Amino acid sequence: MSITEAEARKVAHLARIAVADDALPALAAELNGILHFMEQLNEVDVDGIEPMTGVERMRLKRREDIVTDGAMQDRILKNAPDAREGFFAVPKVVE
Repeated sequence: MSITEAEARKVAHLARIAVADDALPALAAELNGILHFMEQLNEVDVDGIEPMTGVERMRLKRREDIVTDGAMQDRILKNAPDAREGFFAVPKVVE
């Protein structure tokens, strides 16, 4: 698969990237390189290999799933421009 300059222009437009006309050949070449690398990755046989989140096997630390209020209501409401009776006060937007 090969990317033309017109397709590179369209990709740049969709990505909202301003690319000068003289830079389109370089962009097309770079996109072609990326696609070529992806084709190489597709050739690798990964059957029977489990996905990894990291290179080292480790168990994540777990904690009990306990519902709490966070015990920080006063600290959080301190940042509010207007707080009343323990809640954020906001302007009425629906009549």
